[in-house]
Amino acid sequence: MKCAVITGGGGGLGRALAQGLQARGWFTALMDLPEGFAGLQAGPRQSLHPCDVTDPAQVRACVADLRAQHPSIDLAVYNAGVTLIAPFAGMDPAAHRRAFEINYWGAVTLAAELLPDLRAARGTHLAITSVAGFAPLKHRTAYAASKHALTGFFASLRAEEAPHGVQVALAAPSFVATNPGAAYGPDGIGRPGAARDGIDAMTPGQAAQAILEGLERRRAFIPVGRVARLSWWLNRLSPGLYARLMVRSVARETS
Repeated sequence: MKCAVITGGGGGLGRALAQGLQARGWFTALMDLPEGFAGLQAGPRQSLHPCDVTDPAQVRACVADLRAQHPSIDLAVYNAGVTLIAPFAGMDPAAHRRAFEINYWGAVTLAAELLPDLRAARGTHLAITSVAGFAPLKHRTAYAASKHALTGFFASLRAEEAPHGVQVALAAPSFVATNPGAAYGPDGIGRPGAARDGIDAMTPGQAAQAILEGLERRRAFIPVGRVARLSWWLNRLSPGLYARLMVRSVARETS
């Protein structure tokens, strides 16, 4: 049975991806903070691994446990993340760094640990990025920067891992309503999927289905949702127009 490791596995999208993979015959190893596993249980197709992805020692120990339990690790899904909604003026620099620690460095740390495993399995790295990972997004300077970094890292890793038979895919959802109405901290950091200005909201199940279908078709980049697809093409064909629309949107909010 193939094994997939999913960070942020206790969240809405992580759970939906696990369910979708299990329905396709996979075993899923979910990594998350201990409190993220509320209501979840291990089972014949699922194991739970409490782990803070910003702690390299915890990541290393978790991967060692996974290797002891599974003959191969075939898929790594880098899904753990937070959002940060705040204008750059007055932003807490510690919050900016925290967004990078989770969204970017958490994925990079795990990817480094799993490189030999995915090479041995000729497996796949799947990074869950965002529309903010390829285009500007209002009041998300730090969040967009962390997702741009994630996109750049995995897009570049693709060329390095191709000779080893390893696939690298990026999925960019627009807005997945995983935590509607959830509160934000005073620094602007919140759980993903809680934004009140999200449009074209998808359920976690809808997003997971689109991501897994793209993965099965071996797509290198998977825009998830109508807004993501439109933003991708508009930003590629006319980045100036996309930027003007974004500035206009910000102006309406601040006027």
